[in-house]
Amino acid sequence: MHTLYYFAHDPRAQRLRLAFGAKRVALDLETVGWFDDETFFDLGIARQSPVLRLADGTLHTDSVGLLDDVDRLLTGEPLLRSGVIDDAAWAALLDWRTKVDAVLERLYAPLAPGFHGIGDDADALKDFKAGVQHRFGMTLEELANDRYDGFNQFSRLSRLPELSRHLARERFYVGRLSIADCLIAADLYPLQMHDGINLPVDMLYYLRRVEEACDVDLNRDWLAK
Repeated sequence: MHTLYYFAHDPRAQRLRLAFGAKRVALDLETVGWFDDETFFDLGIARQSPVLRLADGTLHTDSVGLLDDVDRLLTGEPLLRSGVIDDAAWAALLDWRTKVDAVLERLYAPLAPGFHGIGDDADALKDFKAGVQHRFGMTLEELANDRYDGFNQFSRLSRLPELSRHLARERFYVGRLSIADCLIAADLYPLQMHDGINLPVDMLYYLRRVEEACDVDLNRDWLAK
């Protein structure tokens, strides 16, 4: 059995859930507690998320690299990379993702208390808040209050309205399900949790299409579920 170890609030783990779901390959999900150093010690790997342990025992931590190699690692249909999305299109998508990464990370941080492992553990939440303050130079509450400016910046950088219209027209990023959709859907889905932020309706329909195509529930780890 393949096993995915991950922090519940980590969108990168959801990229792999979608890819495995699309391939209809069973994946054992192991959410890791914020203070659970023992799991990483047993795996023999530094504390990080996600960690994928394939059935052969090999460990992988690069979610983008795993998506790129998914058709070799997980044989069978549907193909998600080979002959589906070409190198130039994939590289362009990753370049876009790099440009918006800092903004998305600032938007993700205030959402963590809405997930199991942070929001339901007072000590974990306190430690997480301290880490956010150190990393961003802002409190979690300040980042939450900055969410409107952050989302507007993300929307401009990503040309979100145009992207949403493209996805409505094509249904998927390249016209059929691919690793691009595993990346986009996983990374944008959490933004719905922000109060007062509304993703374009076309994007909401797209996210639902990807969930259904992959048979994956992306809000599995939300406390509100």
